[in-house]
Amino acid sequence: MTSGTFVAFAIYLIGMLAIGLICYRLTKNLSDYILGGRGLRPGVAALSAGASDMSGWLLLGLPGAVYASGMNQIWIGIGLVIGAYLNWQFVAKRLRIYTEVAKDSITIPDYLENRFDDRSRILRIISAAVILLFFTFYVSSGLVAGGVLFEETFDLSYMWALWIGMLVIVGYTFLGGFLAVSWTDFVQGILMFLALIVVPIIAITELGGWDQVTDTVGQIDASYNGVMTDMTFMGIVSLMAWGLGYFGQPHILARFMAVRSPSDVPTARLINMGWMIFGLYGAIFVGYSGIAFFADNPLQNSETVFIEFVQVLFHPWVSGFLLAAILAAIMSTIDSQLLVCSSALTEDLYKAFLRKDASQKELVQVSRFAVIGIALLATVLAMDKDSKVLDLVSYAWAGFGAAFGPIVILSLFWRGLTRNGAAVGILVGAVTVVVWKQLSGGLLDLYEIVPGFILCALAAVAVSLMQGRPAQSVLDDYDRTQRAVKTGRIEPSE
Repeated sequence: MTSGTFVAFAIYLIGMLAIGLICYRLTKNLSDYILGGRGLRPGVAALSAGASDMSGWLLLGLPGAVYASGMNQIWIGIGLVIGAYLNWQFVAKRLRIYTEVAKDSITIPDYLENRFDDRSRILRIISAAVILLFFTFYVSSGLVAGGVLFEETFDLSYMWALWIGMLVIVGYTFLGGFLAVSWTDFVQGILMFLALIVVPIIAITELGGWDQVTDTVGQIDASYNGVMTDMTFMGIVSLMAWGLGYFGQPHILARFMAVRSPSDVPTARLINMGWMIFGLYGAIFVGYSGIAFFADNPLQNSETVFIEFVQVLFHPWVSGFLLAAILAAIMSTIDSQLLVCSSALTEDLYKAFLRKDASQKELVQVSRFAVIGIALLATVLAMDKDSKVLDLVSYAWAGFGAAFGPIVILSLFWRGLTRNGAAVGILVGAVTVVVWKQLSGGLLDLYEIVPGFILCALAAVAVSLMQGRPAQSVLDDYDRTQRAVKTGRIEPSE
């Protein structure tokens, strides 16, 4: 590593901490800290949603999967694009409106409790527990990715790399909360986008053009060029099923809840989908061109293909900022996840059960220290440097998608969903993912999000039908929301 790379990297990190300090002055209460006061502009909401969604998986996991297996991994990208579009198209606007109608809910557990007028608070407890369980694995995946980056770039030991990455991310999340997370994600989203456009273009140019790349890859192993290589129907379903996960990711749904106005959603959707399509396929081309570029000296760790490209192809100053894009991808997801975990502990457990009359200042402080506690736990879990980023992400992604996805969709589109139906559905989805993950062979090789999603939906519908008609106040809020979706105006509650 040269001094130029180090300085460029340092400039980036200092910039992120500066954003945290600025946002610290703008954070006055828990709503500001958790949801930014529902004031996100469409561009910030779109790019922060994209950056927090993709994580180090986009620059390490996906290129690594393509480098190791070839173009058959493109099915993940197709599934994700479809899922993200449907999420923005059908969930974003309704969720933004419904969370305001449902007593101005600021977290997913908060929304579920208020949506069903759950005075037993069972929904809040179950959903907060699911968030804390699966986000622990998700945050750990990001810290593993950060450890790999620092280890490869700065020749640091894996443990030093883990702690340095954790301290920077916790620093600005602790200070600025949701505003800091959203604005750093906005900057990081731009950086990731530029990196995923520039690196594959330069790599392909260095190899002599696209035709030369495909010819070289074909000579190494013709199977790398086939999108159907070693693919079964079940395999394609498993890869495309990643798209189902979008409907249940709390850190992405939080951006929908925080957007300035429901009318801003179409603009945010356009920006987000453009960013996502270019980013995903840029990552795929990085991995694919890496097969040809490193043919004479294959990489030991497939997930370092982006890092190797950056170090070989670019001037140290440029490579410093491009490597910072990986850290940006990692940080932009971990910070969002830490904030959602913090909100689960503070809003959904501490305030709800321990200190109902806690002041806003106290709640913000509790949230900040919750960020530190969760980060420390995730760092301990990430100490196994042999963990694969893609494996950890896939488990957490499936957990949220199966537990929350069907419930969020049903809560927005079905009048008859009941509290018990939602609670049972969340439990069935989460348990199915945990159990299915331990099984293998034949049909059981199906990605665990598929059975989890299906069984969650079936359980929620079956229990709701058995329970009967929801309370009138719940139905009234549902009808208010549907009218607001059509008119663009939220009626005052009676």
